[in-house]
Amino acid sequence: MRIREIDAASEDEIALVAQRMRDTLIEVEGLENGVALYTMDWLRERVRWHLDPGKALAKVLLAVDEDGQIVGHTIVRRESAGDGAYFGLVSTTYVVPASRRFGIAQRLLEAGEAWMHLHALPVSATWTSSTNTPLIRLYARNGYAQVEQHAHAVTSTLMVKLEKRFDAVTQPVLPIAS
Repeated sequence: MRIREIDAASEDEIALVAQRMRDTLIEVEGLENGVALYTMDWLRERVRWHLDPGKALAKVLLAVDEDGQIVGHTIVRRESAGDGAYFGLVSTTYVVPASRRFGIAQRLLEAGEAWMHLHALPVSATWTSSTNTPLIRLYARNGYAQVEQHAHAVTSTLMVKLEKRFDAVTQPVLPIAS
C-alpha cells in the first residue's frame, strides 16, 4: 500500500473521493442525515476547492493498494485559528470497509501530519461525531486529546474536536509520494 496525491485532473478520482465523503457522513450521521447534508455536486466541488491553490493550502491524499485500487483517502488543509495563527485540519478520512484494520488510516494520518509539518503548522486537529469510536481511538493512540465539543447545527449530533500539538519530538518526517 502506498500513499499518493490525488490526480487533480482526474474526474474519476474526484468523484470517488466525493462519494466516500458521503459514505463517511452516512456512517457517522445515518443514511437520512448523511445524504441530506450535502449534494454530490457540492461534495465534488469541495474536493476541487481543496485542489485549488488560490482557495486553500490543502492536500488530498489517497491510499492505493497493491492492485492499484484506491482504498482510502484523507484531506488536510491549513485553517486559520482566528487570531492570525494557523493550524492543520484533517477534514475527512475514509477507508473502505474491506480494507480496514490493516493500518491504512494510520498511514493516512501520518502522511497528513507530515504535510502539516512541511507547512510549519504547529497543531493538527479534526472534528468528528462523538460516536465515531474507531476514529477517536486512532487519534488518541496518536497523541490527540478532545479539546472542544458542540452539537452539529443541522443534525444535533454531538461533535468533538480532537487536537495534537507538535513539538520537536512529535513532528513527523514521512515522505508523501506524488
